[in-house]
Amino acid sequence: MERKTAHEWFRAFWDRYKFVLLVVLIGIILLVWPTAKRESESKQTQAAAFSSADSTEESNADTVSQMESILSKISGVGELHLMLTVDTSSQLQLAQDTELSYSGATAAPDDYSRKSDTVVLSGDSGDSAVVTGKNYPVYRGALVVCAGGDNAGVKLAVTQAVAALTGLSSERITVVKCQ
Repeated sequence: MERKTAHEWFRAFWDRYKFVLLVVLIGIILLVWPTAKRESESKQTQAAAFSSADSTEESNADTVSQMESILSKISGVGELHLMLTVDTSSQLQLAQDTELSYSGATAAPDDYSRKSDTVVLSGDSGDSAVVTGKNYPVYRGALVVCAGGDNAGVKLAVTQAVAALTGLSSERITVVKCQ
């Protein structure tokens, strides 16, 4: 029997399976390559979520200052300070790309997994998440301290105005006189 050298054996193996090996190599490259990009996108999305939390606090402060400005213009109110307590803060709803995979029968799968990624758009100014909606804050209560807080007419007007702006019922709004 003639014995083949390692080089001849490899050459015969390569000639026979070169297309299969190339497809497997390309598949491995495609599986590994997008992973690094997705990790950086998820980090940017998390950073965007944290910055939106900061903007939520700023938005709440802006709402309070706007309401103070408007409420102080009601006749008889005078100097006014407002405090709103928030049950749930405003949140952005981000578009999600969800992938569901399961094994077994469709009606009763043996095992399933769900993977969800936030949809991110790349632009000239950087990457940004796609916002599909916004949940506005839900207020728990309001305290209004004003110079005219001892007048029943002022209390009623301020209570109605705060209720209209926040959606709170009148029993969750307190109006008192400041010193």
